[in-house]
Amino acid sequence: MLDTHFESVDGRRLRVARTGEGPPLLLLHGYPETLQIYCRLALLLARHYSVLAFDWPGMGGSEEWLGGASPVQMAERLVRLLDHFGIEKASVLAMDMGGQPALVAAAEWPDRIDRLVVSNSLVLWDEATSWEIRVLRQRGWNRFFIDRFPRVVFRRAERTFLAPGERLAKEIRDDFWRHFRKREVRRYISRMCAGYQGLLPRLPAYYERVRSKTLVLWGADDAHFPKSHGERLARLVPGAELAILPGAGHWMVWSRPEEIAAHIVTAGSPS
Repeated sequence: MLDTHFESVDGRRLRVARTGEGPPLLLLHGYPETLQIYCRLALLLARHYSVLAFDWPGMGGSEEWLGGASPVQMAERLVRLLDHFGIEKASVLAMDMGGQPALVAAAEWPDRIDRLVVSNSLVLWDEATSWEIRVLRQRGWNRFFIDRFPRVVFRRAERTFLAPGERLAKEIRDDFWRHFRKREVRRYISRMCAGYQGLLPRLPAYYERVRSKTLVLWGADDAHFPKSHGERLARLVPGAELAILPGAGHWMVWSRPEEIAAHIVTAGSPS
């Protein structure tokens, strides 16, 4: 587990983990996880970077901020957090629902995002997904299931986000569930999902404007977002590199940290 503490940002509590020394690298999570999805990977990356992970405002142990929750608004929050942390320019690793705001931030604030690594995210509105994602993208269904059946949603995510034979450590799973079970967190996630779905068709216009050095890193066996998402994203982002990890599932930052770290460190080395 990463050691965490709370910081106050504009009077709101933010759960944060910091480790390592070197150029700054921010880690962005999705749902139903928290910053602890990166606990293994962060310690490996800390040999090369000053690693900073946080629970998104409204998720995990962080308090919700006022305003909407679309990828553009989440990108604005990311830049606000860079200001809070005193970071002029950082590299970003983003997975799941962290991927879209990271791409938007790189397009809108190119002077703040150095390098970008995007992994296993719903980045394209017209690519095939799992049936679970198709159902949850329907108007109203997301909020209904997340609000009424949180344990079912969580257990389904746990089963499908990991490759066969993989399991979360108990303390990591407990951290995820302890926060996801909170009604205020689930309601924020539902709002965020609605904001993402509404903006998703317009996001490729942002991807085409990204000028940060970008690595698209995808699990070949992601049960929800097939590798075609990553392949197409790599074609849309100018100059992006693409790496597909055979046999890797959605939560590969947990289950394959050594490989992920190697890709990130190599991508950050001078050519």
